[in-house]
Amino acid sequence: MTELHGRADTVARQWGEAVGRGDVVVLDGFHALKHALRFGAEVLVAVADDPAAVLALAAGLAPDVAPAVERLVGPGALKELLPRVHPTGVAALAVRPDRAAGRAALAKTPRTAPIVLLDNPRNLGNVGAVVRLAAGFGATGVVTRGELDPWHQNVVRAGAGLHYATTVARLELDELPAGPVYALDPEGEDIRTLTLPDDALLAFGSERHGISPELRARADHLVSLPMRPQVSSYNLATSVAMTLFHWGGPREA
Repeated sequence: MTELHGRADTVARQWGEAVGRGDVVVLDGFHALKHALRFGAEVLVAVADDPAAVLALAAGLAPDVAPAVERLVGPGALKELLPRVHPTGVAALAVRPDRAAGRAALAKTPRTAPIVLLDNPRNLGNVGAVVRLAAGFGATGVVTRGELDPWHQNVVRAGAGLHYATTVARLELDELPAGPVYALDPEGEDIRTLTLPDDALLAFGSERHGISPELRARADHLVSLPMRPQVSSYNLATSVAMTLFHWGGPREA
């Protein structure tokens, strides 16, 4: 057995041990690994079909995390570990942040940025795109209601690992953090006439059904986005982007 094959066996064993834990998530692809490392994730193991190629990616695209990537990544056959291999040829396992700590971060006041609230979302990719937006805009967090797990592997994949750059949690209606709820609804006030406060909960329903009756009743304000007549709706991530942009975006340091 060659040294490389021996190391591959060790990495595969480390992956198997880590994936059996109940508190890990898959970081699928280089960008997910890069962002997770940048924002403090505890990465347990990283596997690459071609570690040298991944190290070259790190050196060219993310030199700030290149030493960590070099320390973590080992050789392995990803097709034996995952149902689908990312084009960048690397995947990792990271510890999911503590749920209680996440709830505490969402509840902390005063807030300097809104919380994005997704009411019973259905599409995993859309939720991941919203997490990516929320991280980029510096939102306090993304909260979901309903059955969808916002830490599902496909959500983390679509979010490019930026779950670690904000707070992502699933809560019930009576668990929502304090703050005025601005719910997006076609019958609401034109968003261009409003100023969205930093402590707002910006609530978005599904494209087909909109916000639920119980959340509508909980809302302090109904808000509408400008839209041409006879256009049914915007994509969820588009609606979130427009609303966060109207709020104002990240503050300069």
